[in-house]
Parts: sequence; C-alpha cells; structure tokens
Amino acid sequence: MEQAASVNADPAQRSDSNGSCSKWRDWTGFWLLGLCNNFAYVVMLSAAHDILKKQESANATSPTPAPLTVDVQAGNSSSPYDCNPVSTAAVLLADILPTLIIKLAAPCVLHKLPYGFRVLFCALMAATSFLLVSFSSAMWMSILGVIFASISAGLGELSFLSLTVYFSRDVLGAWGSGTGGAGVAGAFLYSGLTQVGLSPQVTLQIMLVVPFAMLISYFFLLAPPPTLPQWREKQYAAVVSEERQQLMDDSEEEEQGESTPGNRSSGPLTPKEKLHVIRGLMRFVFPLGLVYFAEYFINQGLMELLYFPNVFLSHAEQYRWYQTLYQVGVLVSRSSLCCIKIRKLWALSLLQVVNALLLLLAVRFHLLPNPWTVFAIILYEGLLGGAAYVNTFYFISKESEDRHREFAMAAASVGDSLGIALAGLAAFPVHRYFCSL
Repeated sequence: MEQAASVNADPAQRSDSNGSCSKWRDWTGFWLLGLCNNFAYVVMLSAAHDILKKQESANATSPTPAPLTVDVQAGNSSSPYDCNPVSTAAVLLADILPTLIIKLAAPCVLHKLPYGFRVLFCALMAATSFLLVSFSSAMWMSILGVIFASISAGLGELSFLSLTVYFSRDVLGAWGSGTGGAGVAGAFLYSGLTQVGLSPQVTLQIMLVVPFAMLISYFFLLAPPPTLPQWREKQYAAVVSEERQQLMDDSEEEEQGESTPGNRSSGPLTPKEKLHVIRGLMRFVFPLGLVYFAEYFINQGLMELLYFPNVFLSHAEQYRWYQTLYQVGVLVSRSSLCCIKIRKLWALSLLQVVNALLLLLAVRFHLLPNPWTVFAIILYEGLLGGAAYVNTFYFISKESEDRHREFAMAAASVGDSLGIALAGLAAFPVHRYFCSL
C-alpha cells in the first residue's frame, strides 16, 4: 500500500516543478529566519543598558537598584580585575530563563498551535520588546522588553527547528548560519546607528523592520509543502489515504493494546512515544549542554575578568572585542555545515571544557600576556560552540525516524538553554571570589 510522501522528504522527492528555485527560496528564507529570530535577543542587551543609564541619570538624586546590564567601564579600581558591582551573569540569566522555561514546557504542547500562528506571535513579541525598551520610562519596562525578546527567540527557535523537517535538510545549515549572523549583525548595526548620532530609542524603533522581515521571510519567501500545518492543527491527516485511514480505524483497539514507540505511523505522538524519543536524544543533548555550559561560563563568568590595563584598549573595548570575536567564530562555524560535518559531538564538548579551564587558570594566575592571545582563544571558542550547535541538529534530523523528527528537533533545543542557565548560576560565585582578592 502506497503512502503519501513523508513530510521530511527532501524537495527532490516532492512533486515540485521548480525544485531549484524552491531550494534557493527555502535556503534564503531559513537564513533570514535565523537572523531575525535571534536579532532582538542580541540587540536587547546593549539597548537596555543605554536606556537604563539614561533613566539612572534622570533619577540621580534618588538611590537606584543595580541595572539589568552592567557598565564594563565603571570598574572597581581596588581589584586587579577591575570588577563590576554585579556580574554580567545577571544579564545572562535575565535573558535565558524565559527561553529555558518555554523550551522545557513547549515541546509537549506546541504541536497544537499551527506554524502560522507561532510565527505571528514571535514577530509580535519581538516588535513589542523593541517598543517597550524604546519608550520605557521605568526599569521594569526595560526588563519586560528583554523578557519579551527572550520569549520571541525561544519560541522561534523551537518552531523553526521543528519546521526544518518539512524541507530539505540543507536548510539546517541556512538556519544555523542565520543565527550566527544575528550576533554579528545585531551588535554592529546597533553600535553603528548609535555611533552616527541616532539615539538608542530611535535606533530601536528603526529595528522594528526586523519582525516584519521575519513575517515576509516566512509567509512569502519559503515554498512550504502542502503537508505543512500552516493554520490548522493536525493537517497531517490530509496526507493519509482514505484506504489507510479506514484500516487504521478498524484496528485502533488492537493498536492501543500493543502499540510501542515507532509502531504508529500517523496521529500525534503519545506520552510514551515522547519519552522514548527524549531518552534517545540524551546522546545529543548532554554534549550540546556541556558545550554551552563551558562556553557561557567563559562569556559571562570570565570575559569581564580578563582585563589587561597596560594596553591601548580600555576595559570596555577589550570586553566588546571579546564578544565580537566570539560572534564571528559562531557565524563561521554555523555556516560550515555545507563543507564539514562533525559526528563526534563529545570531542567538541571536551575541547570547550578545556578552553574554560585554561581561561579560569589564566584569570587566577594571570598566565596570558596580552589580550591578543585571549582574542585567539575566544575566536576558537566561538568556532567550537557554533559547530556543536549546527552539527547536533543536523544529526538529530538525519538519525531520527520520520514520525519523531519534528518533536525531536524541538525537544533537543533545551540542551543549549539549560547549559547557558547553569553557566549563569556558576558564574556568580566565581565573580564574587575573584573580586574579593
């Protein structure tokens, strides 16, 4: 009995008279979706800092709580590390916790919401975050704006990774490259617009074009297959022939009595099947989480402590270059899937842990002679992190069963966020220890 084409088939396997054009549209669309999805998340930290500093100036006569973001120039001269009053890990936690909560809860219920509504909601959250921070008159408004940006990025990552199963596997490389590009583009565009004289408020209002670009990329650039559940739940039923559906209905009671994960070929995954898939994902989730734990322990726990006072770069400039070179490394490696694929994910994890330990020792014993050495290590760190991300999801897509793939892609995305959140918690005592020396 012949079954309709799998939703996970490559475009070449679908009946598409313009296959080459569709592949190009899909690749470009997913690149832009990756860029737009992470853009607000990346920009929001710098924007929130600028606007909060303005609010502090306006309220200078009254005590104010520690701002959400930390001014890396306002250091503590009594410490050799030029410490900030609050670790930059505080910024990390404010950004990542909403995303982590979404990723933990959403995979089990997200299938009930069609993709069209998800994308509209993500774009709305991103636009709202720009507007809230732009027009904020109180700290809570800026914090809420950062939270909305985190919600948009978290739900968007879940949705777009799941969406890739309806297209050629090549779009995973496009998505990864776009998310890497968001870090570089977001940082440079925000800095550039403010540098030429635009206020942070006006700059954020200009960036409202990004959520609209997300909508255009999804609704007009992608060439989705008919099986994509765009506006209706359970549209997958349309690809099951009437003959097959009748047989399934006739044998429903038998299947309920003896079904095991993988036996059923249609319908939503049962809780038992989801648990089976999650157990199989552990070999991907643990290495990815470990890479991101080590990576963000460096970024938010150690970078601000890697300060070299006797060079022409200020502490703020050193820190900005660390972050920029990290983003460049991520962009390069997330764009490398078409050239090289790395199956040994544990090797990437161990190398990243070695990076973290090396830099931890360098902070404690001042082993590195100048920031240029740190620049090279940070670039290498970004290359490892980006490679781990894009290869993890490539091999999940490749090795998962067709029926499980959409859920697996969404569920596995919790790995990086969990690692980042744990890194933020671990960075606080490290910051406190070194700043007490």
